[in-house]
Amino acid sequence: MAIQAELEKYAHTDWDAFWANITPERVQAALAKNFLTPDDYAALLSPAARPFLEVMAQKAHALTVQHFGKTILLYSPMYLSNFCANTCTYCGFNAQNKIPRKQLTLDEVATEARAIAQDGIRHILILTGDAKGKATVDYLIDCIRILKNHFLSIAIEIYAADQSDYARLIAAGVDQLTLYQETYNEEIYGRVHLKGPKKDFHYRLLAPERAALASIRAVNLGALLGLDSWQREAFFTGLHAHGLQTTFPALEVSLSLPRLRPHAGRFENIRPVLDADIVQYILAARLFMPRLGLTLSTRETVAFRDHVLPLGITRMSAGSSTAVGGHTQPEDNVGQFEIADHRNVPEMQAGIRAAGYQTIFTDWHSM
Repeated sequence: MAIQAELEKYAHTDWDAFWANITPERVQAALAKNFLTPDDYAALLSPAARPFLEVMAQKAHALTVQHFGKTILLYSPMYLSNFCANTCTYCGFNAQNKIPRKQLTLDEVATEARAIAQDGIRHILILTGDAKGKATVDYLIDCIRILKNHFLSIAIEIYAADQSDYARLIAAGVDQLTLYQETYNEEIYGRVHLKGPKKDFHYRLLAPERAALASIRAVNLGALLGLDSWQREAFFTGLHAHGLQTTFPALEVSLSLPRLRPHAGRFENIRPVLDADIVQYILAARLFMPRLGLTLSTRETVAFRDHVLPLGITRMSAGSSTAVGGHTQPEDNVGQFEIADHRNVPEMQAGIRAAGYQTIFTDWHSM
């Protein structure tokens, strides 16, 4: 609960006034430090920090190389099911969207796994819609038993679960949880999550902590950029990550920076997020948490992913599909959202090498 208390401490901050009061001198004072406070991190997200992006980039690059080397871990997503009980206005899997619904059989899971693994991928991220009655924990454990024959690390991006469910999944072979809060603005959260179990803001907020208490190895957080001010979302996501890293020193904490992408259905109320905003977010997050993993997905374009790779990114997806069975079955299923970078694994490797970095396929071997 200490993490939640820290987040709530800033919940009623007048952010417009806060950003307006940040001066260039305040930004420079933060950049001069080796260890940043949450307020320093907020200063680096402010408009006043924009002229200092080059200085931030140099420092962020040096910190990333110091802690991670010039390496990028590649992983692939694998969608098991798109059944969903939620009405989330920004998501293609929205229960009210009239799309074909599918859940892979265990034989189809094995086929999909072989197709993904043949390109060298050893870290897999399995995803489902939020329909616990369909993609049950028992079903997921059966899938994990198959996936362990092909992958060394298995991450889950599923519905928020109880600690006991996370413990069962970890015992089966899961070592990482990815879970996006979507937005840390509780009022907006209520407006975009109309119905379903995901409507419980606080239950979802505490899910990464429950997974950590169940002894998961790693947690990856994120807010869906475009629902609220990117600076506010960046601040609260970073504060959440910092709280987890402080409370659970053995926990490996990562952060993703997903932007809203086109999807089935309609969602018009999108707050603009510029490329320069994402760059500033990456740099500020790296300076705030030097050991933080930073993931950039195929939501972003080829040119942008290649451009920001040296600034602090440590993980990237490749060969992605957001449709259930999308690697081996005709794309007649609707994906969760449209991807922007369609490069396969060899093409991603070539891009990473061209940037002077080394591709790694595993940094962890689950027993």
